[in-house]
Amino acid sequence: MTPEAQVLFAIAVFIGVYVFIILEKIHRMVAAFCGAALVVVAGILTPAKALTYIDFNTIGLLTGMMIIVGITRRTGFFEYLAVKAAKSAGGEPLRILAALALVTAVLSAFLDNVTTVLLIVPVTFAISHQLKINPLPFLIMEIIASNIGGTATLIGDPPNIMIGSATGLGFLDFILNLTPVIVVIYVLTVFILGFIYQKDLSCGPDLKQNILSLNERDEIKDVKLLYRCLFVLGLTILGFCVHQFLHLENSVVALSGAALLLLITKSDPEHALQAVEWPVIFFFLGLFIVVGALENVGVIEALAKAAVATTGGSLVLTGVIVLWLSALCSAFVDNIPFVATMIPLIQDIGRLGRMQDLSFLWWSLSLGACLGGNGTIIGASANVIVAGLAEKKGYPLTYFDFFKVAFPLMLMSILVAQLFLLAWYHLHTILALVVTLSIGLVLAVLVRFLNKRYLYIKPEPKGEGQRRVPLNKVK
Repeated sequence: MTPEAQVLFAIAVFIGVYVFIILEKIHRMVAAFCGAALVVVAGILTPAKALTYIDFNTIGLLTGMMIIVGITRRTGFFEYLAVKAAKSAGGEPLRILAALALVTAVLSAFLDNVTTVLLIVPVTFAISHQLKINPLPFLIMEIIASNIGGTATLIGDPPNIMIGSATGLGFLDFILNLTPVIVVIYVLTVFILGFIYQKDLSCGPDLKQNILSLNERDEIKDVKLLYRCLFVLGLTILGFCVHQFLHLENSVVALSGAALLLLITKSDPEHALQAVEWPVIFFFLGLFIVVGALENVGVIEALAKAAVATTGGSLVLTGVIVLWLSALCSAFVDNIPFVATMIPLIQDIGRLGRMQDLSFLWWSLSLGACLGGNGTIIGASANVIVAGLAEKKGYPLTYFDFFKVAFPLMLMSILVAQLFLLAWYHLHTILALVVTLSIGLVLAVLVRFLNKRYLYIKPEPKGEGQRRVPLNKVK
């Protein structure tokens, strides 16, 4: 096959894989794996060369964290947090909305988004059933909160894992550079959604009492296992914080934590490995090879040259384009293949444009790809999962119903991210971070005040309400 034919073949395979992923006619793992097989069989990549394009650090990190989360979820700890949050809100629906959003965002920062919503959504249905209110406002808030929270850390969302692995940016780098703006975006989002849904989230005092009568300790299924899981999870997060100083890859930390947890809990390895989402792992493997084929034949470098010519090598202009392009694309297509393609492209743009520090571009890619998933109901895996669960419960969440609320919020979050990135670039990192975090804290206090004064609606009594049912008995 001639070099020109190789280029055309690699592009055709990539486009074909992308189309099948978007149309969802076949599973995305099958699409990516078939694409990888085609580029190897056609001789675009040798088997040995194909392996060099696989980011095994990303694969190891995902696998290790899936094992840890899989064992920990058996304790009931995450359900405990959700019920505790609802009770701390005093049974007031609007405050429960904010409380569950906070739990979802924090968990999503340390777990994958799909796992988080799978844990929180069933509890949400039970709580809304006790309050006799529509669960959709809670579900929409949890979808958006999961994507916002996942943006804050290295391990919160697959795009961040891929970026960190490819660039050497560590856990603390993501915390210090992204968490401040995520706090601002989260606070603004909760306030806006609270304002939108304030009239839909009201109930009588007798129904609120149903929530207050719940016992969160009933959700804990194994106390000894819980202590061991929290111990290992704490050690693992500590390992992420110091891995750069110890010269360890993130995957080593995650896999070591998984190994330790398997050892001290004496978990059945077969049962523990069932928690690993193998289709996701093999999707990544195939995708890395398909994108590697584009890189191998020079397509990525050609795109980088065109980008440098368009922007004149301006780092700021390139960052602005990356942010908005990532957000808009990620709202309508899977952000994982998009980021997999953008990583080598940005690396080549930096090399050809002689840009010394690409951090501005990496943060633009992370914020755009992760936050952009909030734009539509198909923008992220967690969105699709929640919509499916809602439909099974008889509360269909349509594309337009989600879009009319979420897409404007997504644009708002990207605008805030853009202002932050420009401040980060021009004011230097530390000053921008301090100012942004201060704004976030002030907004949080202001929102709390406004919620109490203007958004709280004292409902009229609605009768005797329903019989109190233990949370774990609600279907």
